[in-house]
Amino acid sequence: MPRGTQITHLTDDEVTASGSPVLGRIARLLRPYRGKIVFVAVAVVVSAALSSIVPFLTKAVFDDALFPVDGSAPDLGLLAVLVAAMCIIPVVTALIGIGQNWLTSTVGNSAMADLRGDLFAHLQKMELAFFTSTRTGAIQSRLANDVAGVRTVLTDTATTILQNTVTVAAAFIAMVILSWQLTILTLILMPVFVWIQLQVGRRRQRLARRTQESLSEMTAITEEALSVSGILLSKVFGRGDAEVERYRRANRQQTRLQVEQAMTGRTFFATVQTFFAITPALIYLVAGWMLTGAVPGGDASLTAGTLVAFTTLQARLQMPLLQLMRVTLDVQTSLALFRRIFEYLDLEPAITERPGAVTLDPERLRGRIEFRDVTFRYPEPRRLSGTVLRDRFAEDPGPDEEVQAVTGAPVRESWGLRGISLVVEPGQLAAIVGPSGAGKTTATYLVPRFYDVTSGAVLVDGHDVRDLTADSLAASVGVVTQEPYLFHGSIRDNIAYARPGAGRDEIEQAARDANIHDRIMSFAAGYETITGERGYRLSGGEKQRLAIARVLLKDPRILILDEATSALDTETERLVQEALERATHDRTTIAIAHRLSTILGADVIFGIEDGRLVESGTHDELLAAGGLYSRLYVEQFSRDRAVPDGRRADVAF
Repeated sequence: MPRGTQITHLTDDEVTASGSPVLGRIARLLRPYRGKIVFVAVAVVVSAALSSIVPFLTKAVFDDALFPVDGSAPDLGLLAVLVAAMCIIPVVTALIGIGQNWLTSTVGNSAMADLRGDLFAHLQKMELAFFTSTRTGAIQSRLANDVAGVRTVLTDTATTILQNTVTVAAAFIAMVILSWQLTILTLILMPVFVWIQLQVGRRRQRLARRTQESLSEMTAITEEALSVSGILLSKVFGRGDAEVERYRRANRQQTRLQVEQAMTGRTFFATVQTFFAITPALIYLVAGWMLTGAVPGGDASLTAGTLVAFTTLQARLQMPLLQLMRVTLDVQTSLALFRRIFEYLDLEPAITERPGAVTLDPERLRGRIEFRDVTFRYPEPRRLSGTVLRDRFAEDPGPDEEVQAVTGAPVRESWGLRGISLVVEPGQLAAIVGPSGAGKTTATYLVPRFYDVTSGAVLVDGHDVRDLTADSLAASVGVVTQEPYLFHGSIRDNIAYARPGAGRDEIEQAARDANIHDRIMSFAAGYETITGERGYRLSGGEKQRLAIARVLLKDPRILILDEATSALDTETERLVQEALERATHDRTTIAIAHRLSTILGADVIFGIEDGRLVESGTHDELLAAGGLYSRLYVEQFSRDRAVPDGRRADVAF
């Protein structure tokens, strides 16, 4: 990714919409827990009903126990019963609340874990092109920050909405029973408040989306700058201060959006709270008018107990109403995050397994590879959440520059391969040569189906790879890349990644065959030595040999080697060469090499230029033909001032 990329926001119309209503999908997410949700709903209704009884008990305390309307003495027996009931109800409600909170927390966190797991599983199915066109930090942000952002909705919001709705309904009914006139006064401005709330909610949704996009940018910067590779790069070029400033700019943007999001609606809520605060005073005033008959239809029999009960209910109504408004805004904000999550879940993998796919039998697999008039066009990067990553240094980036800014990869022509036809027979060592960017690696990536051909077909033992099961194809093809990837873990775990069930003897034998066992045993912790992030605690040759050990443990019938000995010193190259000679024995092997000394003894050499197959043959045949291979050979070995004799027994990779 170029340094200093920034987010350009598109209009709402350009934002990819979810395939189905978000609320419906959230409901389906909670469906496995509907039994617990029913219990929560029952608990909420019971709790709200019990709480609504208290104001009527308060009315009875005033009108029947303390100040009977008939003017008699206080009824202490009735007062004791009423007070006992008023004490018992909160205790019962609290106990119900504890159970309710446990159920809602269990349901919400379980649903969030399901969502996170589904998202991770779906991302595992995405094609390689998705990951080459999407920043790792952006993916991590959706998996971590976006899912975490909807935690409250899944754990508390549904219960809060249900509880407050029931409370409001119960309080409203009770208030109407006590005095419909005072109820109208309490709720007279509610339609206006609801309309304003909807407008505030829409603005907060837009802000929530922009805030998460900004947070995604910060996560991406962190992942890039604080990885081992990023730190090494910044130190080599003295760019530490620039990286700090880059992060601070994104941090300031995030802070501004967070403050803007936090303040959106504050004036509205302050207005609502002010209205609710002065309403009791208005109630007292109107009650006085009603008692004196100043209000048409007023009730002159309004008692002190009724007035106390009504104001108690009013307080119980106003707080839930305010909470409902707040939580509704939270829901509207969270919907923006749900849309971002569902946007990833709605992405259809470009490479899928066909119904009735054929399973390759490893015992009968010969390893014949055929490219039949293969044409390949690189897929366009996907745009998500209405954002396009652009290089801030480009004044007006065109299509190629935009692709480069999004993918972080070199700009390529639209067509990677054009009409390639070739055959690698079982057990052959086939080499692919050509200038940088000619399409060599692209061709090899079509065999394990990292990409699908645009037209034509790639066949393994006569089967189109698109007709094979993904697992059997993956088990049949092994790849050793120029820069092997190692997890932050032990050497043993990194080798065993190829076959987790492998025993200790098998792992160590693979290491011996890869010429790395003795080196491993020289470490104090042996096979339990931690490799560090991306294997940075090991040398390039050690990482390469571990990668070879890993593929030997896998034992595939087809092996692809992509510049497996580049940038190694002479002694390390010799060790890696010996390991590769063992690895290629009795396997169909495709080797890519810029250093022609590594493939002089290949059974067949294919020359690719500008995505086209321009020649094929043995070393001697191609040298005599005077074409691409001959030109590359002369250029390379004239620099080295030595022309080695190429024999299969002396093949080096």
